[in-house]
Amino acid sequence: MLQAFFNIWKIKELRNKLLFTIAMLGIYRIGSFIPLPGVDQAALQSWAENSQGSGVGNLITFVGIFTGGSLGQSTIFGLGIMPYISAAIIFQLLASVSEGLKKLQKEGPAGRQRIQEYTRYATVGLSLIQAVFWLRFMSSGSEPMVYADYLHGFGSMIFWVCGILGLTAGTVFLMWLGEQIDKYGIGNGISLIITAGIIASIPNAIGIIAGGFDVRGGGQYGPDTVLFLLASFIIVTAGAIIITQGQRRIPIQQAKTAKGNKVYGGQKSYLPLRVNHGGVMPIIFASSLMIFPSLLFNWVGSYMNTIEDPGTFLSGVIYVFGVLQEQFANMTGILYALIYIGLIYFFAYFWTTVQFQPNEVAEQLRNNGAFIPGLRPGPRTAEYLETVMERITYVGAGFLAIIAVIPTIVSGMFEIPFLVTQFLGGTGLLIAVSVMLDFVQRIEAQLMMRNYQGFLGGGGSGGGGPKIRGARHT
Repeated sequence: MLQAFFNIWKIKELRNKLLFTIAMLGIYRIGSFIPLPGVDQAALQSWAENSQGSGVGNLITFVGIFTGGSLGQSTIFGLGIMPYISAAIIFQLLASVSEGLKKLQKEGPAGRQRIQEYTRYATVGLSLIQAVFWLRFMSSGSEPMVYADYLHGFGSMIFWVCGILGLTAGTVFLMWLGEQIDKYGIGNGISLIITAGIIASIPNAIGIIAGGFDVRGGGQYGPDTVLFLLASFIIVTAGAIIITQGQRRIPIQQAKTAKGNKVYGGQKSYLPLRVNHGGVMPIIFASSLMIFPSLLFNWVGSYMNTIEDPGTFLSGVIYVFGVLQEQFANMTGILYALIYIGLIYFFAYFWTTVQFQPNEVAEQLRNNGAFIPGLRPGPRTAEYLETVMERITYVGAGFLAIIAVIPTIVSGMFEIPFLVTQFLGGTGLLIAVSVMLDFVQRIEAQLMMRNYQGFLGGGGSGGGGPKIRGARHT
């Protein structure tokens, strides 16, 4: 593996791509510290510290995990890449129901370029809307997080114009950075930006543990807690890798054709079906929806507590809302976990249904002269593929559910902040693992193409050891 790292710098093209990618990520990290004008950073930091564990605090933390943004610091990259992700998901879903978008996809690179342009325009629109909501949140309430000079009159107009333009321009710039990495660097640019934001929070998490650590066990975190966290991180990361790489291989037989005196075809291959076909999308959708009940029960519960003389019926309603608020407030309740798991299963099947079309796969196999042994091409093959995908999706969703609830369980049992436990599972860990695996596989492919030894011993000059095998897409 060490030799592979040295080989990277021997290849000029690969070295330039890697350095360009690092430079773009460095620019992203620098921009993450440029604050918006007019925002009282001290008041914002105080609010962020006081809201940890609350519904709004969990929402800010969650948004920052998978968007690369920093709303808690209110910088020009505060919205992160979230508007672009939302726009891409919207058009991906619309492509499955809109005939016009389907035709564009079938046109090849030109059609995909047109859809990409639509996605960029939608990103700007979503950025404007989200910027307005965030600035409204900071400038309202009994204790606004904006300097007094920017709350009224001409100063308020300047704050709103600069804030909306700054947040929107920051998101568009991040989108441009990601595209530049795709074109001139190595790896998926948007995914690398998100991963860089996730990894950047590791020092803060380590600082929290180090601040409360006491080797004699007298502090908030003893040696047993630290060892448990390290062991859990290793085990869960290994499980995430297995989920990301796991696939069910369906044997495929190529039909034989006779041309003259020669027979062509007859080769055997495999159709790989990913166990976790939905990736991190089921957890993202489920987590997004679970944030809103937390906010709702918190607001309604706070309002009902102000009622001085409730009747018998209203007292019962207040008690029910109090129980629900306790279950959802810190994301550690049993009811919260059960609903969370149910939503993960639902979105796992939903996203797989949108992404995987068994009828189209069966049609492609038949057009290419391939078939699954023992099954007739066409509807019978499509039915078999749908059945197999349903079964492996059930298993994959189960693994996702386990990884997703581990942070909440550990946070509730050991009273560890969510900023620390997020590295034991959930969206952040799955994104980081999948992106880094893809990044390593791309470097591995570049090395192998030039007959250099890979990270795990594969390659022309280093012997025939095992290689990193990426999940192939159909």
